[in-house]
Amino acid sequence: MNKEEMLEAVYQKAKACELKGGNCAQCSIAAIFEVLGVEDESVIRAATGLADGVGLSGDGHCGALSGGTIAISYFFGRKKEDISRMGKQIKALLLAKKFHAEFVEEFSTCRCADIQKKQFGRFFNLYNMEDLKAAQAAGMAEQCSTLVGKAARMALKIILDEQEAKKAKQDELPVL
Repeated sequence: MNKEEMLEAVYQKAKACELKGGNCAQCSIAAIFEVLGVEDESVIRAATGLADGVGLSGDGHCGALSGGTIAISYFFGRKKEDISRMGKQIKALLLAKKFHAEFVEEFSTCRCADIQKKQFGRFFNLYNMEDLKAAQAAGMAEQCSTLVGKAARMALKIILDEQEAKKAKQDELPVL
C-alpha cells in the first residue's frame, strides 16, 4: 500500500472497530498496528482502561488521543534500559505534542466530556443505562467512530512522515 492507501485503511479500520462496540484507545492502536503489520496484543490490552476519558469517566483526554500517542511512542519512544537517559524520550515527546496539537485543532479540545458536549450538547455517563440509551439514540457510536478514524489517521501520518524523514536523512549520508 502507498501512504494515502495506508491512511485511508487506518481510518476505515479504526472506525469499523469502534462501531463494533470497540474502545477508542484500543481501536486506534489496533488499526495502526494492523496497517503497519505490528502484532503486539499486550499494547492493545494495556489501553483498555483509557476509553472515554479514562475508565469511561469523560474527565480525561479522549481515548483516541491516548491510543494514537501510545502508537507513536511504540515506534519512537525510549526503551526500559534508556529510562535514565532523558534525551532518549525527546523524539516521542515532540511527536506526541504534534499529535495533540493537531487533535485539538481538529476537535477544539482533547477532553472527552468536552468533545461530547460539543457534539451532543451534553456528556453521557455510559455506566448509567438511561445515559447509555440516550447516547445510542444521539448517534454517539457513529460520531465517536468517525473521530477515532480521524485520530488514527492523524497518528499514522505522523508515524509515516517521521519514518520517511528518518529514511531520507539516512539516504543523505555519504557512502564510505
